Amino acid sequence: MADERVRLDIDGPIATITNNNPAKHNAFDDAMDLALFEILDELAHRPEIRAVIWRGEGRSFSSGRDVAAIGGGQVDISHHELMKRGHRGILRILDIEAPVIVALHGWAIGASFQRALICDIRVAAEGARMMLPEVGHGVIPDTGGIGRLYQICGHGVVSDMVLTGRPMGAQEALAHGVVSRVVPGDQLDATVREMAEKIAAAPKVTVNMARRVIRHLSEPSLRSSMDEELILQTFISKSADMAEMRAARAEGRPPRYTGS
Repeated sequence: MADERVRLDIDGPIATITNNNPAKHNAFDDAMDLALFEILDELAHRPEIRAVIWRGEGRSFSSGRDVAAIGGGQVDISHHELMKRGHRGILRILDIEAPVIVALHGWAIGASFQRALICDIRVAAEGARMMLPEVGHGVIPDTGGIGRLYQICGHGVVSDMVLTGRPMGAQEALAHGVVSRVVPGDQLDATVREMAEKIAAAPKVTVNMARRVIRHLSEPSLRSSMDEELILQTFISKSADMAEMRAARAEGRPPRYTGS
């Protein structure tokens, strides 16, 4: 039975993916990840779909990873293989012929924010906030967020976001080009639907060729960045500093990092 916490609805040429775990601000666990990847794979095999909307129920698009679920399941693959599976799954976005429009509201945190960055267009509701808090947990963003934010914002902004973990509000995101529009919250769904309908009504070959030009400019560096993230995150997971962070937290003492 499909995991209803990630839902796919098809309405003519427009598909809508809905994060449907509102009680947890649409935080993702492993089962939700796999459900999302199955949906993306299905959409990659449906050339009749002309536009995709990705949205969230409740108060947020997604608060990222469900921390309550971390370590709660029996995982029979290595950390490295788990990351490879995640990269393969989410990069199916790039194989979907239709543009993907993300409707951001409330929080978009961590991997969920990064997944939105991989998509074609992002529209934010007023008051939406985006954040990459990974460094504060001893790891790095590993779903293409660093590479994509660098393309959009440049060195200074991505360094600030990644190294401090501070939130970026909707208006700042608009100023930096992270989102293309900011609209009142009660108009978000209608706005992205109107955008999807306009794209779906345009000649398919023209939309495909325009996206091809854009993707040739952006996709190689995104894939390269994600390849490096895979290697470096695996190194971090086995590092002395990560072991020290865990030990210090368990023992209630300040950590003593060595950079190794």
